[in-house]
Amino acid sequence: MDYDVIYIGSGNAAWQGGRFLRKAGLKILIVEESLYGGACANRGCNSKALLDAPYEIKALADNFEGVGKDGDFKVNWPDLMKLKRKRIANMAPFLDGKFKEYDLDVAHGKGVILDEHTVQVADETFTTDKIVICTGLKPVIPDIPGRQYLHDSTDFLDIDELPEHAIIIGAGFVGMEFASILAEAGLSADVIIRGDMALKYFHQPYVQKVIEILEGKNITFHFNQTVKEVISHVEIDDPEARVLNLEKAMNSDDELRDPEAKIDNVAYKDGFTVKCDSGLELTGDYVIAAMGRTANVEDIGLENVGLTYTNRGIKVNGHLQTEVDNIYASGDVADTGIAKLVTVAIHHSKYLARELLGEADEITYPVVPAVAYTIPRIATVGVPAYVGERSDEYDVHTIRYGNSYSLELKNDRTAEAKVIVDKDLNIVGAEIYAADAENVANMFTFIINKRITLEELDDMIYAFPSSSSVCLYKLHNIHYDFG
Repeated sequence: MDYDVIYIGSGNAAWQGGRFLRKAGLKILIVEESLYGGACANRGCNSKALLDAPYEIKALADNFEGVGKDGDFKVNWPDLMKLKRKRIANMAPFLDGKFKEYDLDVAHGKGVILDEHTVQVADETFTTDKIVICTGLKPVIPDIPGRQYLHDSTDFLDIDELPEHAIIIGAGFVGMEFASILAEAGLSADVIIRGDMALKYFHQPYVQKVIEILEGKNITFHFNQTVKEVISHVEIDDPEARVLNLEKAMNSDDELRDPEAKIDNVAYKDGFTVKCDSGLELTGDYVIAAMGRTANVEDIGLENVGLTYTNRGIKVNGHLQTEVDNIYASGDVADTGIAKLVTVAIHHSKYLARELLGEADEITYPVVPAVAYTIPRIATVGVPAYVGERSDEYDVHTIRYGNSYSLELKNDRTAEAKVIVDKDLNIVGAEIYAADAENVANMFTFIINKRITLEELDDMIYAFPSSSSVCLYKLHNIHYDFG
């Protein structure tokens, strides 16, 4: 065999574990058709974090409106985009260097599985003992008239100028986070939602708080609507101005959707109308498809080895093993029933390294925190509040630590958490609504995973002032009042 393990895909689901296998003496090949590092490094998490940060700062500054704030904090999007492009452009070369440092071989091109032990990349074929599929997810683009006018998250995170009025189809992570950016930028948007709730995996009372903030900043929500058509009112004489650069399109995890027909990544005032089955029609200058993501596995040769998949990915067992014994799936493309997050992908990759070395039992998962990076943030970890509220096994306690400690929280009076405890007063879950909910969620993640009791928490001393300390001090009440 040429290799012990071939990874198809170069994101965190691959190289995080691949380096440990190489250190153990195995020969590793990583196959990548696009940019090293995959979607999170080049087209997702990192870009979103950088572009979101100034708007987060703006929202914090607005807490002092009338009580210390003088002037307006404005974000220069073109300058911010220049910084983002410069930083993100360094990610793939950086990872290329890391792969060389870890002595990982790389083949650049689309990896196609020919049989259980052979992968083709362009004109070359490689044999291997094990194959690990790490191709991730791609945005869902609905098959409707005018689909070529739709832009996905990759497009929005690389747009030269923010649209004056966007139409966002979907209200999951992507739709709601982009709506927050547009709201803080003083722009407007319509959000179209197929069902009756946004961010359906998060605590709905907190989601409603975010919606109310967004509605107060020119974001309009339309529930129970299904988009049936997108119409363009734009006429451009130069057809070259209508298409994405082919090279840019190829450097994407997205399926190549006829680049000759897709309009350029620019906004046009009142350029598009979105029609819904109900008769609702909305007009805007940029249309974003934020309808979730689906398995990115087309044309990688699954049919050659008899593997099937669904929108959720490739089914795997407790060892991340597919129905073909020597082929595994890791990260978002693996259908495990666990949240599809980059942190989970890293967990998969490290586990799989131990599994392939014969050092692991079935995979287990600690509690996994999830964060919607809206403004403010919402986070959830462990047993959800709605489960606690419906079960006799748990009690749900509301901690309004922002109201009690607003001075210590940069004048934020709204920060709040719902803490779910069992009958022994052990914390088993938390829902957080706060400017830095992600950090508070990490605190609760540690508490839950390590089974730290309220009594033990009460014996500790914390850095003050901080959002984690004031939230923890409020936990005293549960210990004293119910212990």
